[in-house]
Amino acid sequence: MNAGGDWRPGYLAAAVVFAIGMAGTTLPTPLYGLYQEQIGFSELMVTVVFAVYAVAVITVLLVAGNYSDEVGRRPVLLIAMALSAASAGCFLLESGLPLLFAGRLLSGCAAGLLSGAATAAVIELAGPGQKARAGFAATAANMGGLGCGPLLSGILAQYTPWPLMLPFWVHLGLVAVACGITWFLPETVAEPKRWPPLKPQGVTVPPEVKGVFTPAALAAFAGFALLGLFTAVAPSFASQTLGVRNLAVSGAVVFSVFLASTVGQSLTPRIGARLALPVGCGILVVGLLLVASSLIAESMLLLVLGALCGGTGQGLAFRAALTLISGAAPAQHRGGTISAFFVVAYAGISLPVVGVGAMATWLGLRQAGLIFTGCVMLLAAGAGTYAARRPPVGA
Repeated sequence: MNAGGDWRPGYLAAAVVFAIGMAGTTLPTPLYGLYQEQIGFSELMVTVVFAVYAVAVITVLLVAGNYSDEVGRRPVLLIAMALSAASAGCFLLESGLPLLFAGRLLSGCAAGLLSGAATAAVIELAGPGQKARAGFAATAANMGGLGCGPLLSGILAQYTPWPLMLPFWVHLGLVAVACGITWFLPETVAEPKRWPPLKPQGVTVPPEVKGVFTPAALAAFAGFALLGLFTAVAPSFASQTLGVRNLAVSGAVVFSVFLASTVGQSLTPRIGARLALPVGCGILVVGLLLVASSLIAESMLLLVLGALCGGTGQGLAFRAALTLISGAAPAQHRGGTISAFFVVAYAGISLPVVGVGAMATWLGLRQAGLIFTGCVMLLAAGAGTYAARRPPVGA
């Protein structure tokens, strides 16, 4: 653990690095329509390109989720930044689907490394009595970064002459800043090893965490499914069904769900993690109802309200889940345990969305969206009921 008074800039600086890395993973969201026009591919392919990212995240979490527990947080963060830069390079050189897939694959690898290592680094760089703030900084950096990506690229794509280039050049500049910050971060792993061989652990949850893990993971799956819907499909719905073709507006709609998530996270300590888990799931169900209503009524207002309400519920449940899991996990297994939690979350952000893309090909985007929201509503309601009836141990 870093000594003395270094912790305050340390954990905030680590949160900035986390946010920059995660912003790169959602930069392409408002741009998929432009890629569709340029290359020519279906709505199903949009969700497959998106899902490649999530598959890469899950694979890295399974193979190297606990690697930062071994080699230290800082080297893993630097590798993640290098992968993020390589992803931006693929999009800058893009000439067809292969480089789009490569860019998303590299981006997913970066996010997989960041999810466990950056979360652990932010929490561990906090001093005594500051763990709650650091926990919020970690989850807010995650969701805030994911939200800022579409907002940044949507504005640059709509109002500059280089819609498919400038967002990635700007991100490369931010990655360079993040690398500089990371270089000076104190290392929080007490005795980091010098590049031991990878020993894939799969999804490992220490026995003392299992009582917390089940309700937390179910809630995360449902919440991330909502985020997946907005990051993969919402811009297409806005343009095809609502006639909103302004990329900045599409980016802002996606940003709103992540902004609301960050607000929800800020409310979690006031409610308490034990209660925030079922309450967050309940608010998430209401948000999904509003999203379904927006599909039926073809209303942008209802879509935004659904994003704000659903995002708030997701944020409440997500921070509660992460607080409970990181608090219950022993220090030597914290990175791996957090990574196992993110495996479930990223399964939620990928698998249902590909289902939406497949159904949209046969039934249309609206019908597919209605089926999706109905299924996720049932899951969120089940997770909330489970958490309320069997409160997580240690909450």
